[in-house]
Amino acid sequence: MNKEKYIRIIRSAVQNGSHPGAPEENLFQPTSVIALFIFNAEVELLFIQKADVKGYPWANQMAFPGGHKDKKDISTKDTALRELAEEMGINRKNVEVMGSLGHFQTINNKDIEAWVGIWNQKEAINYDRSEISRVFQIPLKYLIDLHKEKEFHRQTPNVMLLTYPYEDVLIWGVTAKILYHLIEVLLKDD
Repeated sequence: MNKEKYIRIIRSAVQNGSHPGAPEENLFQPTSVIALFIFNAEVELLFIQKADVKGYPWANQMAFPGGHKDKKDISTKDTALRELAEEMGINRKNVEVMGSLGHFQTINNKDIEAWVGIWNQKEAINYDRSEISRVFQIPLKYLIDLHKEKEFHRQTPNVMLLTYPYEDVLIWGVTAKILYHLIEVLLKDD
């Protein structure tokens, strides 16, 4: 694996890609997530499984780390990095943010700006067990192969079919929409 080559590909795809724009102001609650790349034996993406909390609308769902924008947050990028530190114990100084993948809305009136970053792994993951039940590092190759196998490439699948199974979990909903968009911009010239 040529790490520098992958970093150039990711940076170019994110910075030069066409991404969904922000919705009209005040229609949605601003939130953000970060799709975090990790370079181990292969390129991986970091996912969390939300904790099984009664009454929590995202209980047990697969997601990228993130959350609601607070008044003290300067931007949704700041929100994503703050949430990453709070939820995962990953310090913002150890993350290189490549840019935004754009905006994705949920059925419960959230506007999620999805950011992309690369984590240098200079600290161990120490996740908040009150919010997160498990952490997954899923190989990018696996996700791209599945994307192609399900014939998602260059097609917009029905939201009910837009799923990415992995081991005993399923990535679906807005997280699957963000992942779909990320893979499509990475495969733009493919």
